[in-house]
Amino acid sequence: MADDIFNEDDVIGEEHWTDKDGVRLFLWEKYAGAPDGRNGTVLFVHGSSMASTPTFDLTVEGRPFSSVMNWFAVRGYDTWCVDMEGYGRSGKDRDIICDIANGADDLAAASAYIAAKRGVKPLLVYGISSGALRAAKFAENHPERVARLALDAFVWTGEGSPTLEERRKKLPQFLESNRRPIDKAFVQSIFSRDHPGTAEDKVVDAFAEAIIALDDSIPNGTYIDMCSKLPVVDPAKITVPTILMRGEFDGIAGFGDLLAFFAALPNPDKQFTVMEGISHASFQQKNYLLVYDILEAFFSRPEPVYRG
Repeated sequence: MADDIFNEDDVIGEEHWTDKDGVRLFLWEKYAGAPDGRNGTVLFVHGSSMASTPTFDLTVEGRPFSSVMNWFAVRGYDTWCVDMEGYGRSGKDRDIICDIANGADDLAAASAYIAAKRGVKPLLVYGISSGALRAAKFAENHPERVARLALDAFVWTGEGSPTLEERRKKLPQFLESNRRPIDKAFVQSIFSRDHPGTAEDKVVDAFAEAIIALDDSIPNGTYIDMCSKLPVVDPAKITVPTILMRGEFDGIAGFGDLLAFFAALPNPDKQFTVMEGISHASFQQKNYLLVYDILEAFFSRPEPVYRG
């Protein structure tokens, strides 16, 4: 297309599969024009209670760019997401809880596939909620594969998190089985628990329908980790440029907890941003375009000319 000017209708989606020690993992790629990642290659990492495409490639009538993958694709990024083991289209056969560490291994497999398929440089990685923990652990394990790291709705020790305080009351129940059931009402509760009104009903409904179309149950591993094993990542070992994105009303991410984590990050290229009017599920909020702008500004930041 002339001058590389694209709109949402120009975005192309491709299905991919890779293998992690015998487990099939589903990857979804979207780009405009060609999958050259001329402005970078983004890997989006989903949270505890849904697969990847409902979060990152949602369609809502009358709401342009409900798909963050489309938004980045028309701006010259090659965008990817992956269903963690136990979610969506990926393998669900192993009798395991699919914890944070297992998710980081999924990202290692996904990143290796993307590198082999597209020959890309280190990835721009975004994770939300437990996906942020997975992404952070992946960056610990493979810093050479991460150009920039965005952690949204992140939690470090869990201190100051009212959502986790309530969730811990159900820890014995989570420990009884590897999976827990989900339904539309559960998804709707994500948007009512912190600050009702931050998301439109039609968006919540579309999000819930997309989630339950892929899963009627999801693994308990990330909930168990977040309720009983925090911290599971070490900020001193995250050496890549990092942004912490905290919704104003998010009940997961305590301010003091995040500030302590932020202070311990060793790379001077770091940012802490509070997102006005946002609760937990950033891309499904009324202020979603604000979130996209914050993320793209960080991902497109030029390298410094001088390092002291």
